[in-house]
Amino acid sequence: MNRRRPATQIVAIVAIFAALNVVTDSFMSLPEFPSGIWYSWNFLMSPLTGIILGPLIGFMANFIGVMIGHFVNFIDTFEFMYTIGAPIGAIISALVFRGKWKFVIAYYFLLFAAYFSTPVAWQLPFWGMWDTYVALVVLLLVVLLIKLDLWKYSSSSSLRARLAIASFIGLEADVLFRIFLLIPCQTYRLFYAWDVETLVLIWSVGAVGTPIKAVLSTITTVVIGKPLVNFLQKSKAFIGH
Repeated sequence: MNRRRPATQIVAIVAIFAALNVVTDSFMSLPEFPSGIWYSWNFLMSPLTGIILGPLIGFMANFIGVMIGHFVNFIDTFEFMYTIGAPIGAIISALVFRGKWKFVIAYYFLLFAAYFSTPVAWQLPFWGMWDTYVALVVLLLVVLLIKLDLWKYSSSSSLRARLAIASFIGLEADVLFRIFLLIPCQTYRLFYAWDVETLVLIWSVGAVGTPIKAVLSTITTVVIGKPLVNFLQKSKAFIGH
């Protein structure tokens, strides 16, 4: 965060983005799970919030937005825990956009390890989480290209690609957090009393619905984010590094 920026300006920007997150979280989308995954349209807003505001302020703005939005569009009390994945995804999008990789890689490997160390995970379709595997491969490939000096990631010509990658990896980080709560933390059994057959059905449906939403959000982030980032950078109003 730019420390020279007036606190009142930061509060105003956070308030604006929090309000946008409230609005997008207050309307139902087309859910593929009965609960726990992108039940609103906030998946369109959370990556952009992190990218523009940075990891800490972006987390705050998105967290405030989804908490208020979940009261407006109340589903059940469990949703308040699952929706923490959205501000976590905003953090990951912010870090990826800024080329800060260590935490992101550690996060992905830790949550995958937690998932695959849970016995019930091996009874679920491996392909049901294919989009998260793609996100990990993209993450590692981008880091490799940068380390080999084959891609100038921070150049202005790479802005569209950076926005797309940051959005996609952040969204899938959100998905991984919700899966972490559902499977390793056993909430599928403790909260919903689902059996393995129900989980298999959810994994199968999610393998189609979740990637579609991720693509929609990535496109939205690129279309809106490119002119917005350019404007904020030129006006020296861009937050967070």
